[in-house]
Amino acid sequence: MVQQHSTRDWFGQYGITDEVLRAVLAEATRHGADDADLYFEHSISTAVGLSDRQVNRAHTTIDLGMGVRVVVGDQVGYAYTEDLSLASLKKAAATASEIARHATGRPVIAPVRLQLPDYYPVSRHWEDVDLAERVPLVRDWEARAFDRDSRVHKVEVSLADTDKHVLIARADGTIVADYRPMTRAYLAITALEGDRRETGSYNVAARGDLSYYDADRQSRLVERSVDRALQSLAAGSPPAGEMPVVMAAGSSGILLHEAIGHGMEADFNRKAISIYSDKMNKRIAPDEVTIVDDGTLPGARGSINCDDEASATEKTVLVQNGTLRSYLHDRISARHYGVDPTGSGRRESFRHPVLPRMRATYMEPGPHAPADIIKSVKKGLYCETFANGSVQIGAGDFAFYVRHGYLIEDGKLTKPVKDVNLIGNGPRVLESIEMVGNDLEIDEGGWTCGKDGQGVPVSQGMPTIKVANLSVGGGRQ
Repeated sequence: MVQQHSTRDWFGQYGITDEVLRAVLAEATRHGADDADLYFEHSISTAVGLSDRQVNRAHTTIDLGMGVRVVVGDQVGYAYTEDLSLASLKKAAATASEIARHATGRPVIAPVRLQLPDYYPVSRHWEDVDLAERVPLVRDWEARAFDRDSRVHKVEVSLADTDKHVLIARADGTIVADYRPMTRAYLAITALEGDRRETGSYNVAARGDLSYYDADRQSRLVERSVDRALQSLAAGSPPAGEMPVVMAAGSSGILLHEAIGHGMEADFNRKAISIYSDKMNKRIAPDEVTIVDDGTLPGARGSINCDDEASATEKTVLVQNGTLRSYLHDRISARHYGVDPTGSGRRESFRHPVLPRMRATYMEPGPHAPADIIKSVKKGLYCETFANGSVQIGAGDFAFYVRHGYLIEDGKLTKPVKDVNLIGNGPRVLESIEMVGNDLEIDEGGWTCGKDGQGVPVSQGMPTIKVANLSVGGGRQ
């Protein structure tokens, strides 16, 4: 494995020594600070794309820089630089220090480098994988998609990956270094039948290396993207109105992410914006419902060996048997609430400050067989794949776009439906969950969470669940 072999001293090639770290932190804290940290980042990202039977996109992007944060109470001073010379680093530190001033300086403790756990070991860095290995993959996926069905008219394929090295140095002396791989493959299919044209897609993503694309995953990538396009050819619109909704295992986890997870982020609660800000240790869901946010799932897109302010990651239980037990904390919110950080302080890059963010959010499995959940519905909707969603944090109101699903009639899946809108309220949906399946699935897709202009990679999952009542609308013929 090469996970940590070069990361610990990676930034030494740019002249970043312990002495430099102490000098820059001293500059950051010379006006005083309750907290301060430096976040160094170096990433190499490569993508190759194919459409119209041509490999027509290929590029590599390199990014390098440092962000410095100074915290005084609720004030945060932040600055960044793409120049890692000592003069530029100290200038950025001085800028952050001026934004958040305190009466007196604070000492900078001698650095101690900590060893991290390894939730995404790899055997080979992506920078060691030549384009000559990537291109045959995307060509093969395209050929297999065309071979799968004569109605396949067009195939678009992309394969992207990133090698990211980070170094975090804190004023309390903590130093951690991490290598963070990422990869994502995507297929989009256009299918024709008569005068109907429909699309379908599927993607897989993880913190992994080239071996992530084993035979089973490659087959699933091709088959599901084609099958979704073909399913859309036969699909119509569901009846509109209030009805029971069954959400399939896997990507239905977007319900937790949008309608519930954002409301559990501690900054929204510290500012009394979230509808959950006064619900700690109160019952908000049935006993069968336990919701966690987990940074330790091996290889998951949302997993992290540590967060972006050097806090240990963990499996955080947000809702335990229906009772709210924790928010997602960075160091600022943890200090406000008098609790330990949950390892949820994340940022898009060195250009962005830390915010409390989700990692891998999912509902733990319950006692019911999925077939029994479907059988319990006389007339309703089965939601299979989701495209996106949005939520109003304060009220908890949400809207989701369901790409594929089925009608449920007399306890059976019948007609396929597509392009459906689900509208509801997060807290009310939690309260109206009637059955939780025993089939938890962590979705393998390349989800990215947006907040305050920042995007971070996340994972999500769900067992099959039944919601007593949701508003169903939209759709097209």
